[in-house]
This record gives sequence, C-alpha cells and structure tokens, in this order.
Amino acid sequence: MPEESYIHASKVIPSEKIVHLRGWIYRIRKMKDKIFVVLRDASGIVQCIGSEDQLKPEAWNALNEATIENAIHVEGNPVEDNRAVNNVEIRLTDFKLIHKGEIFPVAKDQSKEFILNNTHLFLRSYKSTNVWKVKANVLRAAREWFFENDFYETTPPILTGAACEGGSTLFSIKYFGETAYLSQSIQLYLEALIYSLEKVYAITPSFRAEKMRTKRHINEFWHIEGEEAWIDFEGNMKIQEELVAYIVQYVLEHNKTELKELGRDVSTLETIKAPFKKINYKEAVDTLNENGFNLKWDEDIKTEEERALSNIIGEPFFVRDYPSSHKPFYVKLHEDDPKWCFSADLMAPEGFGEIITGGQREDVLDTLIRRIQEEGWKVEDYSWYIDLRKYGSVPHSGFGLGAERLTWWLCGLDAIQETLPFPRTRNRIYP
Repeated sequence: MPEESYIHASKVIPSEKIVHLRGWIYRIRKMKDKIFVVLRDASGIVQCIGSEDQLKPEAWNALNEATIENAIHVEGNPVEDNRAVNNVEIRLTDFKLIHKGEIFPVAKDQSKEFILNNTHLFLRSYKSTNVWKVKANVLRAAREWFFENDFYETTPPILTGAACEGGSTLFSIKYFGETAYLSQSIQLYLEALIYSLEKVYAITPSFRAEKMRTKRHINEFWHIEGEEAWIDFEGNMKIQEELVAYIVQYVLEHNKTELKELGRDVSTLETIKAPFKKINYKEAVDTLNENGFNLKWDEDIKTEEERALSNIIGEPFFVRDYPSSHKPFYVKLHEDDPKWCFSADLMAPEGFGEIITGGQREDVLDTLIRRIQEEGWKVEDYSWYIDLRKYGSVPHSGFGLGAERLTWWLCGLDAIQETLPFPRTRNRIYP
C-alpha cells in the first residue's frame, strides 16, 4: 500500500470514499455477527465495525482472532454516527492482522509498581499519548519564543568537572581516570556563551541525586535554560513571565483536544498573562505564617509550603529576594544588605509550586571567589568560570525552567512522573 493512501484516525470524516488506516487495537468488542474495533494511532482513535456478511472469510477470521494492541490495517467506508468517537464510524470492507502478538499484559486497575515495571508498554495508553503531545508543544513553544526574541540555541555539555547547584545532589561517574559529574544545570556554560552571543538558551537533560520521594521530584529531567548579557534581575523576571505565558497560550491553542481528554479544567490557564504577581521572601513567610505555618525568616520554603502558598495566591507569582544562604555562590548579592540575594522562584498556581528558578549572576570577581570558598569548593575547579569576571564582565541574568514541572501543571496530573515515558527516581532505573 503506497504511503500516501493511509490517513490518520483524527482525519476521518463521513464520506463515500473508501479510506485506509493502520495502527493498533485500542479496544475490541465481539458479537455473534459483528465486531467493534477502536483503532489507535498517533493522532487519536476511531471506531470501526466489521460485519460477517460484509467481509471476506479471511478478513472476518482475522478480525475474530484479533486482540488488544494487535497491529492492524483496515479499509472501509466512514459514515456519520453520533454514538461514536468524533461522530464517525468506519464500516469495514477489509481487515488485515499485521501482527497478532501475545495477550497484552497491561490493563486497568493494576498497581503503580506493575505499571512502572511495564512502562515500555503502558506509555501506549491514551492518557500518556496526550501528555507526550502537550509536552512536545511545551518544548516547541519555548523554542519559538526564544527564536522570536533573538536568542541563540546552544549545545553545552552535560558532563562536567564541577558542581553548579551543590555537591549533595551530584551524580559522579568515572571519566578516563578522573571523576566527572552529570550536569545539574548548564548555566555556567551558558554564562560563558553570552560573551559572544549575548542571548542564549539550551534544552538539555539535567540530573539531581535527590533522595526525595514526592510527586514533584525526579532525578533526571529536561531543563529549558536561558541566559542574557546586560540584563538585570527585574528584566530577567520579565523574560520568564513572557516565556511561560507564551507557552501556556500556545498549548491552549494547539492542545485543546488533549487537555479535554486529560480532564483538565483550563479556566485557570486561560487567565494566564504577563506580568505576574511578585512578592519577596519575607512576604511569603509572613503569608504562610498567617495561614497556620511557623517559619522563621531564614528557613527554606519547602514543598509543603510551596504548595500552600501556590493555593493561597491562586495565580502565577514570583517569590523574590531570598536569603543568600539559601542560594548558590553564583547568585548576586544585594549591595546594601548582602544577606539577601537577587534570586527568584516562579510558582505555578493550583498547588503545583515552583517551576522556574532564576536570578542575576554575581559579576564582581572578589565576591564570586569569596563565595566559592565559603561553600567549600576548590577555586581552581572554577578557574575558567572565574575568568569570565576577569575579562569584560557585565551584568547578566538567567533562569532554568523544568519542562516536566510545567507540563505537570498544564496537564493537571497527579505526579510529575507521569510527564516522562521512562521516569528516573530514587528506586527506579528499569526499564
């Protein structure tokens, strides 16, 4: 069959013309003289009906042998039927069983552990397919926004010789007799690239050896990171909110069907527009304490507090100006009071919490060296990074957006693990 003669399930409309489709059996219901088959392909699903008196014996026999997830080719006439998906049903004139296969092991109401052990099969589920489509458009929209705003996409390494976020969350590997690490963030390399391209970004995997077991933590994720020369803290937050607002609107426009099938209430998403609300760290702590928490000014805002704050405020917002003790050595300190720094977390509403961390970078050489030493790192391990402050240092800022956290919020999912086909967590490396 020529490639161009096949159409996708989502393109089927009532017509007198015979259509050809190929895919997998999503559902099947067998009766005495009729068999209903729901065909699944990359675009969606469509219902087909085969009748014994309308099919050749070999086609009818093949249809009788078919089971869930068998690969099939169908031929038939699409007719209007208000009871069927998309109000169309294909009356089969031919049916071919491309691969019968074994009994498919994944069914409804199976344990989470079973599903994770069989994720290579479970990712075929209709829900997963819809999530993958949303996530694909999250990445596409990000790239479009960066392109339209004159950022250059770059390809920094994910193997590194030094920490970016902190030593306790580093994955180490052997590298030709030396110790190397899987990147927590490619920020430091993007900072080097601004001295030639000024506005840069990259979309790469990042790795965090965190031992947390929560709905919002994974050990490998895709990081959308941007960096720009000559931009200060305020300008950087403007970039973040415009990027996120663009992605949200892009997904609403291009993934209406997927969001509906995921059961997502999009009313909150439809209101997302830049600029976003901004509160400082002290205001965040006060708000939490007024709502039953008991945080001190220098305590970290943890997952539970983020969730609560997200629900209280009810819209995307920044928590800005953190205590400098909370943030890595590269974050720029307030000159008038260095116990505070120019760092901000962008929080998603509806209890989803932080999706971006960003801020202004320290561009003063002596301050940078001192903070590296205070955190217990070897200055020589960062000599190349320190060089950036020796030769033409400029004010600059950047951020890192977690593609999975953003997708998690957009889809309204139960756990971030659902945004990856093969999630990597503390106790999960298979398959």
